[in-house]
Amino acid sequence: MTVPRLLVVGGSGFIGHHVVRRGLALGWDVTSLGLNPPSAARTLAGARYVTADLAQSDSLSSLGDNRFGYVVNLGGYVDHTLFGGGGRRLIRAHFDGLLALLEYLDRSAIRRFVQIGSSDEYGDAPAPQHEALRERPISPYSLAKVAATHFLQMQHRTEGLPAVTLRLFLTYGPGQDERRFLPQIIRGCLEDREFTTSAGAQLRDFCYVEDTVDAIFRCFACAEADGQVINIASGEPHTIRAMIERAVDLIGAGRPQFGRVPYRPGENMALYADIAAARRLLGWEPRTSLATGLEATIDWMRACRASA
Repeated sequence: MTVPRLLVVGGSGFIGHHVVRRGLALGWDVTSLGLNPPSAARTLAGARYVTADLAQSDSLSSLGDNRFGYVVNLGGYVDHTLFGGGGRRLIRAHFDGLLALLEYLDRSAIRRFVQIGSSDEYGDAPAPQHEALRERPISPYSLAKVAATHFLQMQHRTEGLPAVTLRLFLTYGPGQDERRFLPQIIRGCLEDREFTTSAGAQLRDFCYVEDTVDAIFRCFACAEADGQVINIASGEPHTIRAMIERAVDLIGAGRPQFGRVPYRPGENMALYADIAAARRLLGWEPRTSLATGLEATIDWMRACRASA
């Protein structure tokens, strides 16, 4: 039997690392493509790691073989810089990079291409956000994600590319970069110090990383997903303030200074998902409760600090 070949673009990042791990556990041939080599903690035996910059299409030759049955595109990075502040680089990273990737790959070998989108594509659309809403991007980052979504749908309609966009809300869990929201809060609590936050009235949707990975792998076996946009989230809104207070309670330390950080310009104060399409198309729904996921994340960060 032929071993499935999986390419994980952004495989040295938080979610990508978990996707690589899952692929290896299934016995797949896994290649990770990243802008930089993975850290020691994110290097997994059995995976092939390749570095390349999608914004520099010539560097993709370092991949060598361009035939992969399954591709997950987690390339790029979350950055809410405005266009006037240098946002053009985000469009290059997220949209131009996608074009370069598809120009390099042997498209005839692709059985499923999973593009990782963002809830930011909805902009200030009303909650709960569902896939039929017209996107309303508020930054170059979210604009590039919208452009990628529509490009892949066009490619599916006109050339039969088996592509699906999974529109993620806030994925969290062990291994997430400490610059992201929840790890920042948990670190402040573990260090029992003051830390500044917004007033925390924003409603957000948190999905545990292993549930997100489950959704990605379900896409690989679901032809009905081709050409679709599918929200991947918990479907349950929580205020930022409530999340911070929950972390403080679980850890028993930390002194958040609410209201010291302003809200972002154009920030949607209610961003949480309708996940009916994921249930219908993928037979997927989140299995990890927020309490379980948050405790696992805190335990992981506590263990990392103890071993440092």
